[in-house]
Amino acid sequence: MRQHPARAAHEDPVVLTTTILVTVGGDPPVTLPAELRYSSTDPYAVCLSLGAPSAVPVEWVFARSLLADGLRRPTGSGDVVVAPPCRCRPGTARVLLRTRHGAAVLDVAACDVSAFLHRADALVPPDTEHRHIDLDHVVGRLTAGSG
Repeated sequence: MRQHPARAAHEDPVVLTTTILVTVGGDPPVTLPAELRYSSTDPYAVCLSLGAPSAVPVEWVFARSLLADGLRRPTGSGDVVVAPPCRCRPGTARVLLRTRHGAAVLDVAACDVSAFLHRADALVPPDTEHRHIDLDHVVGRLTAGSG
């Protein structure tokens, strides 16, 4: 049995609720509510939830390190690419989300993302994520369908 680090009461998920500017194709940008979430129960990942108040949110899960590195330099080569503030929208980080159906460019306040990552790093410092993985739970989920 693997020992797990003590969980303090302050270890609730880290959440950033904000609005972002979404551009799809040649359409005019649209402002949408968004939420970034981070939890020590999935220590390598952040979840980005997008959605209009009347719609079911769309969620993207990607590496916390991708988001952090993207604030300093363009990072990513797959479905998610993150880039630091540029002259076209100063003060905003840019997230490019791609699917086989198209792509969307999201502009979010870089200072908000930085503050979110600072809180996530306080919860689980970078390079210590492996200490927060519940291997018994992971193995149990992987083997639940076998038998």
